[in-house]
Amino acid sequence: MRPTPAPAATRAFAQLYCPPAQREVLAALLNIEAQIATSLRRGLDHQVAHARLAFWREECARCAAGHPAHPLTRELLAAFHGADRTALGGVGGLVDTATWDLAAATFETRHELSAYCERWAEAIVLPIARCAAPAVAPQIGRALGAALRETELLCRLAPEAGAGRLRFPLDELSAAGATPAQLARPPWPTPLSERIAQRHRELRIALAAAAGALAPAERPPLRALLVWTALAAAGSHRAERRLPGALASGEDRAPLDAWRAWRAARRADAGRPTPS
Repeated sequence: MRPTPAPAATRAFAQLYCPPAQREVLAALLNIEAQIATSLRRGLDHQVAHARLAFWREECARCAAGHPAHPLTRELLAAFHGADRTALGGVGGLVDTATWDLAAATFETRHELSAYCERWAEAIVLPIARCAAPAVAPQIGRALGAALRETELLCRLAPEAGAGRLRFPLDELSAAGATPAQLARPPWPTPLSERIAQRHRELRIALAAAAGALAPAERPPLRALLVWTALAAAGSHRAERRLPGALASGEDRAPLDAWRAWRAARRADAGRPTPS
């Protein structure tokens, strides 16, 4: 298996437009996620992978307790600059989701998939939100992050399934008359394609609702997340238009993404909601 973080270009734009005060936090979190994801590298001995994940589980706990040992977690702790560090308790969620992926575990229901995405949100989005805009309600950050992560997964259904990771609930696959093996072999049957399209629309609505729930004064410091959200929504539109086929390699990016990122950053600075 190979690690499968979100498209690098999307995260690069989020980092590019991240306010200076949160840039070190975002960089540290993404680097920690990348380090943990190497445990999923194709060809890595399974025992070595589990040993790496065990180390990172302990290291995330040390970071939350205030005495990290790894350079990246030290950077993360230092980057909080006296802010409330309770959100760092969720960073271990990156290990939880990687452990799930290493086991190639499936999601029986949407509830299980949502819980997976929320763990990621608690590890990445909530620490950024707590550092940048402490008044943001945790449920808003969790909802935004969960929708963001599932959108990323939905746009990569075929390659993820080909790597043995099913990013769609089994009960919904069954209801669409499809099998897990079909996820890796688009074009997809019409009932499954229609359900995937519906989920794309639902996630874009969820992204817009969570971003729209932010107060105008909270949007400028959360500029990086709003840029990320805008690009995820654009990728979702592309993926939906491609149905019943799947996005080809490289189609998760588009020439207009640079303009979209700039526009989302400008709207965030003006305190305006990000269009979906």
